[in-house]
Amino acid sequence: MEDIVLHEVRSGTFRRRRIARSCCRGAIQGWFANNTLPMYQQLEYYQECQNKLVEIVGQSKASSIISDAIYIVIDGSSDFVTYYIHPLLHNIYMVDQFADILIGSYSKYIQRLYAMGAREIGVTNAAPMGCLPVLITLFGSHSNECVDRLNNDSIDYNKNLNKTSQNLRKILPGIKLVVCDIYQPLYNLVTNPSENGFSETRRGYCGTGLLETAIICNNMSIGTCANASNYVFWDGAHPSEATNKILADTMVAADIPLLMS
Repeated sequence: MEDIVLHEVRSGTFRRRRIARSCCRGAIQGWFANNTLPMYQQLEYYQECQNKLVEIVGQSKASSIISDAIYIVIDGSSDFVTYYIHPLLHNIYMVDQFADILIGSYSKYIQRLYAMGAREIGVTNAAPMGCLPVLITLFGSHSNECVDRLNNDSIDYNKNLNKTSQNLRKILPGIKLVVCDIYQPLYNLVTNPSENGFSETRRGYCGTGLLETAIICNNMSIGTCANASNYVFWDGAHPSEATNKILADTMVAADIPLLMS
């Protein structure tokens, strides 16, 4: 989704602004998934990018580019999926304990990103986890409806994210930190799909659409559908490109102006 947001910002009203991207995925995933970069390593790579930028344009110009950029941070949802499907995690931590770990990691991440020069940061909240196909399959008790218990976990996390972000705004002078809501827009797409041209919300269009996620879901997977535009989800946990376009448009309209003000 972040790629679509950046494309929309670059090509639209805000096209003269410099854009950066920061992905706060992997607070926990980095421990359990070999293909996911932990947060500290993401920031290390970004520091390398900053160093190269200084070499190219000089320190003064680089500092201006870095501080004037808009940062899009994708937070929380992937880690929650890992929590729900990984027995070690949900056997060790209660969901509120796990959420506290994520919030603590988020707070440290934003503070370090700020120390590296970022000043205009948009962070997405958690998606309605109970509406993801893979989690309905695992926890829906043979129902095709969203799992309220998991959605409530997302709502509680998002309240804490808002509170933590408010506290960060108080202690980090000059920061513009905006929480971008993807929970409600995605929930609306799942519960009222026809209003946005979708017809399938229970399955992703990769494989069976019920369990496959990430690298095991690709264009060679058996059963991958030809018409992706009808599907809210690409796989069991990730929105389709059509869905991401809608979520990105919502962010550009509602949240990016708050960072630009």
